Amino acid sequence: MQYDRILVRFGEISTKGRNRNRFIDKLSKNIRQQLSAYPGIMIEKTRDRIFIKLNGEPHNEITAILTNVFGINSFSLAVKTKSDLDMIKDAALVAFKDLDYKGKTFKVTVKRADKQFPLETNELNYEIGSYVLKNTKDVTVDVHKPDINVRVEIRKEATYITCMDIQGAGGLPVGTNGRAMLMLSGGLDSPVAAYLGMKRGLEIEAVHFYSPPYTSERSKQKVIDLVKKLTTFSPSIKLHIVPFTEIQEVIQKQVPDNYSLISTRRMMLKITDALRNKQNALAIATGESLGQVASQTLESMYAINDVTSTPVIRPVVAMDKLEIIDIAKEIDTYDISIRPFEDCCTIFTPSAPKTRPKKEKVSYYESFVDFEELIHKAVDNIDTIEVNAKSTSNTEVDDLF
Repeated sequence: MQYDRILVRFGEISTKGRNRNRFIDKLSKNIRQQLSAYPGIMIEKTRDRIFIKLNGEPHNEITAILTNVFGINSFSLAVKTKSDLDMIKDAALVAFKDLDYKGKTFKVTVKRADKQFPLETNELNYEIGSYVLKNTKDVTVDVHKPDINVRVEIRKEATYITCMDIQGAGGLPVGTNGRAMLMLSGGLDSPVAAYLGMKRGLEIEAVHFYSPPYTSERSKQKVIDLVKKLTTFSPSIKLHIVPFTEIQEVIQKQVPDNYSLISTRRMMLKITDALRNKQNALAIATGESLGQVASQTLESMYAINDVTSTPVIRPVVAMDKLEIIDIAKEIDTYDISIRPFEDCCTIFTPSAPKTRPKKEKVSYYESFVDFEELIHKAVDNIDTIEVNAKSTSNTEVDDLF
């Protein structure tokens, strides 16, 4: 069957008051960007719905993309017909027969937005339902828990018929809650943190630290592949790649071994915060999970956080590793994250890192080096690339590095 439009329903957006139009406008823009490969589509907005007019574009490909757009609660392929009873019944029957309906139950649910339509809602439910029942076989009516719900929305300008709801990604449209710098290591946790942050409306810019020659080109490609995978949920994502070798080498020479991990994380946070200020972002996001490793105990987080007053968002802080792995598999970042290429977080790992560090001690150890100069140097030499689903080939990456 050739569907001519998709009806998009809101979830949490529906609870917004005066800001509702802003959320709808952003969702509409995000949908348009995610569907940029389909120039024939047209998007219409109302206070309650978004309509995507297909104009011959392939609905199967488009629905696959829409399932990953945050802010959509559900959507349905729809047939548009004139608000004439006979035409509505014929269109409902055609849409119903396009489904695998044999042996299943159904009901008709009419929403009569046009109060001038001559029949009442219950009358319309009966008229359309009995017409479908008479013209099909091996199907029964169940008005309580049907397998198929034929929704008919009668408006003045037209009537829209849908038979199947497709679950959306939920959440809030990316970009409606400001921008955050995500510290992306290349492991399992930070891509999941990015996904959960975007689901709450955050626009993410990724920050990755690399330390040649201790980390390889393949470790950088791994991170780019992770960001590219995350563009499934956001049209494009900036990736900032920070040269970190010199700072890590200084830390290894100056800071005692058991405090080197804490100092490394503090310098990373300082650089990310400087970049955040430069990019006019409002927060920093990390993949820290409480108690998972030595740098993620509460005492460690306290000592690390001491270098900034910027809000640090930790979407996976209360999750255990298995929960994080489940989400990583769901969003298809798991296989990339487990590639065996070291990043700068895993090199120079101390044999016995402090799990209850004192911020006064780490500050004292760092006071013998002008880290501020090194931080400014690192920020000035950051490489930034714009990653989207259609860009960032291996050739582009080779040119970058």
